[in-house]
Amino acid sequence: MQPLPGIRIRRLRLAGVSRTYDVDFTHEQRVRGLSVVAGAFSSGKTAVLEFVAYGLGAKRHPRHPEVLRKVRSCLLEVELSGEPYVIERAVGEPSKAAYVRQGTLDQPAPAKPESRLIEPAGSPESLSALLLGHCKLEGVQLREAPTNRESRTDPLSFRDLMALAFLPNERIASMNFLSENEFMKKHKLKQVVDVVFGVHDDRAVELGQRIKELGSRLTQARSELAAARAFVEEQDLPVGDALTTQTYENELLELNAQLRSLDENGQADAVFPKRLRREHQQAAQRARRAAGAVRDCETQLARMMPLRAQYADDLVKLNMLAEAQRLFDPLSVTTCPACLHRLPSPPSVENGVCGLCSHELPGDDGHLTLGTSDAERSQDEGRLNVASEIRATKARLKEITDYVEGLDSSLAALKLRAEDAELAEEQAAAAVDQATRPRVTPFLAARDDLQRRREDLLRHLQHAESAARLQGGLEKRAALVERHETQIARLREELDRLGDAAQDRDLVVGRISVRYSELLRQWRYPKLSQPMIDTNLVPYVRGDSYREASSGARTLLTLAWQLAVFEVAVESSAAHPGFLMIDSPQKNLGHSGTRDAAIADAIAIDDFYRHLTSWLAEQGSGAQVIIVDNSPPRLVEDNVVVRYSRSEERPPYGLIDDETTTDEGDGDERLAHPGQA
Repeated sequence: MQPLPGIRIRRLRLAGVSRTYDVDFTHEQRVRGLSVVAGAFSSGKTAVLEFVAYGLGAKRHPRHPEVLRKVRSCLLEVELSGEPYVIERAVGEPSKAAYVRQGTLDQPAPAKPESRLIEPAGSPESLSALLLGHCKLEGVQLREAPTNRESRTDPLSFRDLMALAFLPNERIASMNFLSENEFMKKHKLKQVVDVVFGVHDDRAVELGQRIKELGSRLTQARSELAAARAFVEEQDLPVGDALTTQTYENELLELNAQLRSLDENGQADAVFPKRLRREHQQAAQRARRAAGAVRDCETQLARMMPLRAQYADDLVKLNMLAEAQRLFDPLSVTTCPACLHRLPSPPSVENGVCGLCSHELPGDDGHLTLGTSDAERSQDEGRLNVASEIRATKARLKEITDYVEGLDSSLAALKLRAEDAELAEEQAAAAVDQATRPRVTPFLAARDDLQRRREDLLRHLQHAESAARLQGGLEKRAALVERHETQIARLREELDRLGDAAQDRDLVVGRISVRYSELLRQWRYPKLSQPMIDTNLVPYVRGDSYREASSGARTLLTLAWQLAVFEVAVESSAAHPGFLMIDSPQKNLGHSGTRDAAIADAIAIDDFYRHLTSWLAEQGSGAQVIIVDNSPPRLVEDNVVVRYSRSEERPPYGLIDDETTTDEGDGDERLAHPGQA
């Protein structure tokens, strides 16, 4: 059979920093009809379904500590109308956009992924619009007040459709299974069922609006396609088969192989004469040593010249100090002005009279020291012996001058020696070149030719890859135009048939009710009587609503309702996504302390799985069912895609299989709900 339109789940990959965590729902590259995720409590089974829903546009993803520590992005490989696609969303803070590309997880992206918004769901560029388009529901509007024809409308979201494709644990056996406690959700669920089966009110008006909306999108897509084709034509790029890069890549591989072979042969043939090679090495070493000696001599000169200038400056300063002392000493009274003999002691005041001229001095302070004695002068000169400093400075200056003159005189010889060594190295290199030219020159010429060809080929390859990307964009726009045209044609056909063969809602509800009854009988529901689903889609048994049944009975009734809608939709080619995910079908039937003994003892879970495998092999061929179950029966052992042990001795431990321990309080909070994985 041809693949059903809609969506099929192929693989889930959680990408971390250093590794990935995968769950594969395929067998021999084909989607399994029935896939079972089995294992112990709190091992991440429910997280598998929640990440699938997140990849399809759910607002949140599992936020367990091990997930936030290890996972950075969620990649979901799906089939959209039979073609493989990859949807990627960031993990951490729920992402506002998803990135969609054609191909599989193991294939490199042929082009840049397309960004799809999560909100608003009604945008033509949203992920919801893409998924609904493959379910034949793109552009559907739901009235906020179903009974009011003038009511405001909201676009159908794929999240609304997930109520028929995902049965989470909290909805199984719930007394609010059909959102009876939330008026708007209840009516929206009813509208979604009617839309899927094409029996909702104002079908003709709604089809006309969808045709009009798709017509405007088709016009825009055709304009974009025409503009893209004009751009490609202006670039004068090859089209069609000429765009393939395989030929260039093969030629590039061949050229690279030739280059490697040529290099190996050149290394084998280019054997220099040992004597010439050794002489060249020795000459190069002597040239390096001579050049180093010149650099050292120049460096020493550059350092010593400022030092010599500093010592010369110090000598000038010391000479000035000595001259100053001789110049200013006569101004002191150290010699008798009459006889010009040195005074034995400095002049003093005796009884208020100057001891030198006997003149009476005013005041009582009596200090009159105008000079120094010879003893005092000898003591002062000992403190700063200018003459000795001058002699020492002259000696150091002479040593530095002699050293600088020696360096300067040797520098010319060193430079001459360095030039001779450099000339000798050049002669040795020339001798080596002359000896090896007959072998090396053809090698270099051949290598240069191959290198030029390689560069030309790389340019052609880059040109071809650019052309391929442009052609890919053209094909993508052409496919969008074709998809819109197909959808409009299908909607017009449906509109033409509507007047003559409109589906009766009561007939659809009746088929769902009959399937609901058949399922309960196959599952040997105890004391079964009056099973039915009313026009409001509420399931009944024994004349009472499902809300009046026991917990175990509600498990069976909610499972039967969900499967009945799914199976009838698939068999009638309704606008259902084509897959169904169920979390913990044995809830209240043997896996918790709230076990409903009356139901669990009468019901064998084998009957549930036996019906699924039989239906998927016959009427439901091409559909997909994914189930999370703690302990599935042996008859579906071949359908178990992964089994989490929560034991380090039996890997895999869980979905995040390298997180085998958690801090107290970090466990799965959903364990509070019986049967929750």
